[in-house]
Amino acid sequence: MEFLEIIKPGLLTTIQDLGRKDYQIYGISTCGAMDPFSSRIANILVGNNEVEAVLEVTLVGPKIKFIHDGLIAITGADLSSRLNGETIPLWKSIKVSKGDILDFGPIRYGCRSYIAVAGGIDVPQIMGSKSTFIRGGYGGLDGRKLQKGDTISIDGSKLNTSLITSRKLPPSYILNFEEDRKVRVILGPQLEAFTKDAIEDLFLTPYKISIDSDRMGYRLEGVPLTHVMGADILSDFITAGSIQVPGSGQPIVLMSDCQVTGGYTKIGVVIGVDLPYLAQKKPGDYVRFEKIGIAEAQRLWKKQEQILSIMNKVNYTQV
Repeated sequence: MEFLEIIKPGLLTTIQDLGRKDYQIYGISTCGAMDPFSSRIANILVGNNEVEAVLEVTLVGPKIKFIHDGLIAITGADLSSRLNGETIPLWKSIKVSKGDILDFGPIRYGCRSYIAVAGGIDVPQIMGSKSTFIRGGYGGLDGRKLQKGDTISIDGSKLNTSLITSRKLPPSYILNFEEDRKVRVILGPQLEAFTKDAIEDLFLTPYKISIDSDRMGYRLEGVPLTHVMGADILSDFITAGSIQVPGSGQPIVLMSDCQVTGGYTKIGVVIGVDLPYLAQKKPGDYVRFEKIGIAEAQRLWKKQEQILSIMNKVNYTQV
């Protein structure tokens, strides 16, 4: 069932879910939402399975016309979302009617918003995922970003008719993307390739996110991280969050669309619960890193999953 039409596409609006988890062994990039926490919460708020595909909106939002009545939720960055010219809240389900117009204004904070629609976005799965991989030309809608005139359908069979518009995320669970907090890193796996000064510099100095950053990786600019011998290694496995350091000494944090192997030394890995914070930083923003151990990172991950589990189990009534 056709649900919405793209009037203006925005800067980069794509269809993303949680990615292709089982195909890295074949050299396939995972892709998926850059901020998976916001994506999952958006789905929960409209009664979808949290793995459903959503619209990922980057920096400049689209203008959307709704073709049918329905329910949406917007999470993540605050890009001044408006329904028929009236400001609407984030982290809350919103009823929309046929003919309504959703658009966005200036950025208040963050980089990426997520729009979930009740019923889920109805596009084919490619290797178990609906995520768009623009470089590969597959997933989402014809493997590309959305453009003017595109229509998005939903799966009517998945609609939950008992949803209410007051469904919202408790304030204590909302990620504060306005907060200037440090991004936590587990050191390794090629720690021996770096000088002692390099390891200290990673945590002592801020790094600026380069304008050349994208969904594949965040290129950072700052104090060069020095190697003991050289930057090259035999290519090995990499994943989102890996911090590669090429010969220039300028770190690159790999993100959702990263390749699955790489031949540069890695000084550390951003922990999973902090990737959403990093993904919500814009080119020109600064990031500071903080060291964390594996056990603490695992504890934080379990805490996040408990929040999502609680949200999934909450009972709502029709109003």
